[in-house]
Amino acid sequence: MTEFEGVVPALGQALSQRGYVELTSVQKAILAPELRDADLLVSAQTGSGKTVAFGLAIEPTLLAGRPRFAAAGAPLALAVAPTRELALQVKQELEWLYAPTGAAVASCVGGMDMRAERRALQGGAHIVVGTPGRLRDHIERGSLDLSALQAAILDEADEMLDLGFRDDLEYILDAAPAERRTLMFSATVPHAIASLAKRYQRNAVRVSTTEERRQHVDIDYRVFTVAPNDRENGIINVLRFYEAKSALVFCATRATVNHMTSRFTNRGFSVVALSGELSQNERTHALQAMRDGRARVCIATDVAARGLDLPHLDLVIHADIPKNRENLLHRSGRTGRAGRKGVCALIVPHNARKQTERLLGNARIQATWARSPTIEEIAGRDRERMFDDPILNEPLTEDEAAFARDLLARHGAERVAAAFLRLHRAGHPAPEEMIDAAPAEEPKKRRDDFRKGVWFSLSVGRKDQAEPRWLLPMLCRAGHITKNEIGAIRVHQGETHVELVPDCVERFLAAVGPGRTLEKTIALTQLDGVPEAPRDAPERPHAGRKKPYRAAEPAADEASGDDSATKPAGWKPYQGKPVSKYAHAREKNYGRGRDKPHGTGPLKRKKPGKTFD
Repeated sequence: MTEFEGVVPALGQALSQRGYVELTSVQKAILAPELRDADLLVSAQTGSGKTVAFGLAIEPTLLAGRPRFAAAGAPLALAVAPTRELALQVKQELEWLYAPTGAAVASCVGGMDMRAERRALQGGAHIVVGTPGRLRDHIERGSLDLSALQAAILDEADEMLDLGFRDDLEYILDAAPAERRTLMFSATVPHAIASLAKRYQRNAVRVSTTEERRQHVDIDYRVFTVAPNDRENGIINVLRFYEAKSALVFCATRATVNHMTSRFTNRGFSVVALSGELSQNERTHALQAMRDGRARVCIATDVAARGLDLPHLDLVIHADIPKNRENLLHRSGRTGRAGRKGVCALIVPHNARKQTERLLGNARIQATWARSPTIEEIAGRDRERMFDDPILNEPLTEDEAAFARDLLARHGAERVAAAFLRLHRAGHPAPEEMIDAAPAEEPKKRRDDFRKGVWFSLSVGRKDQAEPRWLLPMLCRAGHITKNEIGAIRVHQGETHVELVPDCVERFLAAVGPGRTLEKTIALTQLDGVPEAPRDAPERPHAGRKKPYRAAEPAADEASGDDSATKPAGWKPYQGKPVSKYAHAREKNYGRGRDKPHGTGPLKRKKPGKTFD
């Protein structure tokens, strides 16, 4: 049995049986003698063995030198996790780690039978693992007694705060004895986590590992650019290009998960879904199918982004761009775990390139940009995988050798090889033909890009409320081009002229199609040369003026004192009469004219019955 420094023999036995040869950095860090009884605030790379780490950390507090636990009563340790899947996974890890000590581990997880959980708690448990909402429910109902609690662990504390569980966490910690150890494990330590630690921990020691500072060195980040309406085909081709044993596709919404699950199932992939709308039983079966190898692709929302450990997960695909760096890192952290290599692929519409570059920059990630794999590239990878297939190098048995000779004698080597090729291809979905998207490397904008620009006319204008701010994204979306390839946009009364870089015109017209229509109703026409403004377009009445003031009228004849030329038609001065709202409106409009003396503003409205002096 391998000996682990600082680990008691019972837990060391469990680690050896699990196949551990050496502890990870975070596990070694928390076993330091000076941290034996301290409160800890630990940040470490996801996939670094944090669950086993806090299991080892609380052992001196729970066992206090004893080889085994006494009879179970009120819980001695409480572990809180943000999601049902992570809580059940933590329970499984602690069960095998503490199996030699006779520990009883119970779970309190939303979506499970609460009566069964209550019976388990009444029967006694040394360690309880649960989600914040269900744990609070048990405490309020009196079925969970925390009076004997010696250690509390918050796993993925930053995620629990992001999900709105702060009130539940504070309620749970307030219900626990003050003289306890509190361990917080968080991938990041924002201000909210620091304030929570300051309130509920006593002189907490900050533990940070080198892996956390180097974040995800075992992950190869790839960004594949696609046309905006070609995202699903891009995901299919990435799945076929890598042919990972298991892959995880992240989507932003449940509706997208359902749609992609149906689409990929029809395309021949073995797919399971994982989202918040599924029951706990359905989610458990989905994860088990991935672990057993019955499914190779899991399409999930961010409910799967935290803490889940799927074996042989070699590929993570972001179907929707993550909202922030934390989501990106935690999603990506499902692969490249425990020293294994992994690939993280972002499927990015070319008009979202800048947004993705900012996201990667904030996360300090260096990614390789490329176009989505083509049919030819996927076929080349299939040939390489076939040549390197281990089954071709295995020795033949006597029966196999005899049968192989019979096949060759009857059909010939070429036909037998062709049959083998057909069988191999039949087990793989066909790749998709991709629309020619923008180049992976965004060209730098030059002054001479539009020297020979190509002009187009759109059948919308000012009368249709046409504006560049919605015409620009419409052109990018429909024509599969970027905003850098669009030059001048001139909006006239009945039509709009748009200038494009010559290099993108062919791709633009191919994307628009032979109907030459945008958004179903806007007609597109290519022009010869630089267009002139339509002759029937009326002159803009206020062209060249900063504000749409009406033109100044001739000044009044000061000698005669007659200023009627500057007054609106029908205007009469007030003569001490009550001010009606209509008269006030006329006076107010007159006060806004440019002919009013400098420094005066519009007259204030007076109540009915009042008069001007």
